Amino acid sequence: MARTPSNMLPLGTQAPSFNLVDTVTEKKYSLRELKGIHATVIMFICNHCPFVKHVNSELSKLAKDYKSKGVNFIAISSNDIENYPEDAPNKMKENVIEQGFIFPYLFDQTQEVAKAYDAACTPDFYVFDQDLKLTYRGQLDDSRPGNNIPVTGTDIRHALNCIIENKENTAIQKPSIGCNIKWKE
Repeated sequence: MARTPSNMLPLGTQAPSFNLVDTVTEKKYSLRELKGIHATVIMFICNHCPFVKHVNSELSKLAKDYKSKGVNFIAISSNDIENYPEDAPNKMKENVIEQGFIFPYLFDQTQEVAKAYDAACTPDFYVFDQDLKLTYRGQLDDSRPGNNIPVTGTDIRHALNCIIENKENTAIQKPSIGCNIKWKE
């Protein structure tokens, strides 16, 4: 298992816009159409990565816990599906159903969106405020496959609560760790 850290975009960065196909509805959506009222969480994930599999149930729970608080979640897979067919759109759709995801799972076929966000690994998390300014980037929590720390989503929950309560997030933001994004050659 590769252990690639996230690149940690500068806080305050404006969320790069995109138009990507949702693998469930097969419709194209823009960031503006999908953004939350108070916050938007953008997650670069994929199907095959053990780090993502480790947190999938918490991602589903988080989205359900925060939906009524004006927070929308957006998952994006940017992996090369030619070399990683498990990450293909039809498999992404199956994963949405299996995991009970209530958020769109978008396919970044050209990998341009991952590059715009300077995404490096799966999972890689970005939390934006109502104006789509970056307020948090990094890990879900301290849990990793095999380290026996429970998956709680503590870091993301704290970042979202700060936005909702209009408080500054002074917590140390740690990079996410996961499989590298599978770039096309």
